[in-house]
Amino acid sequence: MSVFSSVLLRSSVAARLRAAGCVFAEDEARILLAAATTPAQLAGMVRSRAQGRPLEHVVGWAEFGGLRISVDDGVFVPRRRSEFLVSAAAGLTGADALVVDLCCGSGALAAALVTAVGLPVEVYAADVDEAAVRCARRNLAAVGGRVFQGDLFEPLPAALRGRITVLLANVPYVPTADIELLPAEARLHEARPALDGGADGLDVLRRVAGQAPEWLAPGGSLLFETSERQAPEALAVAGAAGLDAALSWCEDLDATVVTATRR
Repeated sequence: MSVFSSVLLRSSVAARLRAAGCVFAEDEARILLAAATTPAQLAGMVRSRAQGRPLEHVVGWAEFGGLRISVDDGVFVPRRRSEFLVSAAAGLTGADALVVDLCCGSGALAAALVTAVGLPVEVYAADVDEAAVRCARRNLAAVGGRVFQGDLFEPLPAALRGRITVLLANVPYVPTADIELLPAEARLHEARPALDGGADGLDVLRRVAGQAPEWLAPGGSLLFETSERQAPEALAVAGAAGLDAALSWCEDLDATVVTATRR
């Protein structure tokens, strides 16, 4: 438990954060107070958050799928809406399934999926970013996950071809021109390759979908997140790759997910 329990101190920290534009200042103050172990550390964390650094980078973790996910500076912070992607994948993941998390970032999706299904599964993950791979290795160690650094399928063991049951691919899907419209927390503090999906936001998806059929087991599925606006084209991309694609949407999380299955 933190040594900081004063209501007055919590109120003071919340006021500082609120003045800096933090919408959930009271909740963030509680998290910072619980994370800090010395007054100097608390002061530094509050200052860093007030200057716009993501809360998750300040404390070193993000809450996702009921787990505390390690998140280092520069690494993509898992979004709550992506819990819907995990939920969709859980319904397709049975015992001894082979799960791969591409563009894995911190490995949050795979970690949450294994926890949600509560069954023995084989887990692999890959990301091009070195910092993300370090985080993913920590987050997936408990479930025996193997994490590789490289571009999409390239670093994965060749023995996985044609065997993947569930392929999670939370690919970047923000159109390049829209990057500057993102909140500063993402735009300035997360690796651009984790955000930028090319001119129409679907460049990385096209590459993943194009190679997915040779990596998926018969009846295996590729699951990815997209925006509501991009959904029709995303479905078309999956269909052009020879996959049977279906769309699902969660109103509570405002999340859109495509499940594309190998015929």
